Amino acid sequence: QPSAATSDSSASPHRTRSKGGAKTGRSPVDRGRTDSKHHLITDATGIPLAATLTGGNRNDVTHLIPLLQAVPPVRGKRGRPRRRPQAVLGDRGYDHEKYRRLVRDLGVKPLIARRGTEHGSGLGTQRWGVERAFAHLHWFRRLRIRWEIRDDIHEGFLTLACALICWRRLKSLR
Repeated sequence: QPSAATSDSSASPHRTRSKGGAKTGRSPVDRGRTDSKHHLITDATGIPLAATLTGGNRNDVTHLIPLLQAVPPVRGKRGRPRRRPQAVLGDRGYDHEKYRRLVRDLGVKPLIARRGTEHGSGLGTQRWGVERAFAHLHWFRRLRIRWEIRDDIHEGFLTLACALICWRRLKSLR
């Protein structure tokens, strides 16, 4: 059975009096307020595989390749462990021919919605895992609104939240 991963990003408003760290930027959709973005790649069921933090004014597609390269090897059957998923799903924010080519060069099939086309490609019904993972991440108050000035602290909370989501998921399987 082919493995698929889903990638997306979510904004986290920055709410301190100072300007914030290097990984903040003026959000184009929130009247120029400083934001950070959480970029996340999950498996098909919503378990986080890798997460990064960038400024709110960064384009989603530019962080797809680093996310795919950050996925740890997956243990499974005998032989070499699978390093990357067989396919990656993304919304229209990831539609760029240059990055589609780079994803193919990594040996991953890009299943990304095209800009300027009608809705109904069917990818939305398969992307529920990453949306659920963001819902779980935003239950953590420290991630929903960014209060930290230093980027490494906020990134640490992001990593910790991903680990807690994985742990809760494994605990529910017992």
